[in-house]
Amino acid sequence: MNPKKSDADVTDLALAFKALSNPNRLAAYLELLRNRGASVKTCAMQDLMGLLKIGAPTLSHHIKEMVNAGLIEVERDGKFIRCQVNETTRQRLARFFAARTGR
Repeated sequence: MNPKKSDADVTDLALAFKALSNPNRLAAYLELLRNRGASVKTCAMQDLMGLLKIGAPTLSHHIKEMVNAGLIEVERDGKFIRCQVNETTRQRLARFFAARTGR
């Protein structure tokens, strides 16, 4: 029997789902997930702008939303900003879906 999710867990999941409900944020997150297995586990904002065909201010907004939702972490590298998946949140989402699909 699964223990009841705490209010904090439910709130965290809701924030993540809300952030991912935007098509550009979902596409960016999926790209970051795709890069997780690569030797370079980060993705520069420049790469995401080219992939999504959006400008820096719009991408900055999306990055901020994903950071606030705990989906990604950012790191400054000189004038560049590198993004990577927040592994704790990724695992929480994986457990959430696994519990509902029986896997």
